[in-house]
Amino acid sequence: MSTPLKRVLVYGGSGALGNQLVNHFKNKNYWVVSVDMKENQAANANILVNSSQSLIEQEQNIEENVKQLLNEGAKLDAILNVAGGWAGGNASSAQFLSNSDLMWRQSVWSSLISASLASKHLKENGVMTLPGAAAPLDLAPTPGMIGYGMAKAAVHQLTKSLADEKGGLPTNTFVAALLPITLDTPMNRKWMPKADFSSWTPLEFVSELVEKWIEDPSQRPHNGSLVKMDTKNNETQISLH
Repeated sequence: MSTPLKRVLVYGGSGALGNQLVNHFKNKNYWVVSVDMKENQAANANILVNSSQSLIEQEQNIEENVKQLLNEGAKLDAILNVAGGWAGGNASSAQFLSNSDLMWRQSVWSSLISASLASKHLKENGVMTLPGAAAPLDLAPTPGMIGYGMAKAAVHQLTKSLADEKGGLPTNTFVAALLPITLDTPMNRKWMPKADFSSWTPLEFVSELVEKWIEDPSQRPHNGSLVKMDTKNNETQISLH
C-alpha cells in the first residue's frame, strides 16, 4: 500500500522564497498548492488572491478553493506563509500610510487567513510558518520602515498566541515565525549589488529547515518560536526567541 502524498499550502507561492518552497516540496513528491496574486506553474494547484477584496472576502475565497481541492476531507501537512514584501518610510514620508497599509495587508492579513485555514484544514501535529522579520524583534524600533516593523511585530505576537493551547489550532500544531535578516533573492541582488552576499541567508536553507520540521517532529523547536536566521561567511545559524 503506497504512502499518501504529503500536502503543503504555500501562501505567497509566486515570490522568491515561495517559489523556492514550491519547487523544493514538488521535488520531494509533495502535493503543493500555491496561494498568491499570480500563478506558480510548478504548483499542483493555484488559488489566486484578489488584492482589491477585503480581508473577509479574501479568506472566504481562499477557504472555498481549499475545501474544493482537499476532497474527501483530506488535510494539509503544512501551511507555509511566506507572503509579504518590504516598504520603508517614517511618519513624515509621503507614502507613510499607503506603505503601512500595504505591509499590514501582505503580512498580517495573510497570516490571519493562514491561521483560519489551519484551524479547519491542517492535520494534527502539522506545521504552520508565518512571515516574521529580525528587525522588530522584541519590539525594537524601526523608524525608517515603521509600517514594515509594525506589521512584522504583529505577526510575532500572533505566532505566540496561536501556539497557546487556547489558540484554536489542531492538536499539537507547531507554529513558528521565520525571521530572516536578509534573504538571498534575485531582487535583493539587483537592488543591493555591492552588498556582502555571504551574509545573506540562502533560500535553500529555509526550505530545508521547514522540510525537517514537517518530516521529523523531534527536530522542531519550542512551539511559538520566532526563528531568527543569521548568516555570516555563508554559514547560517538560527536562534530562538
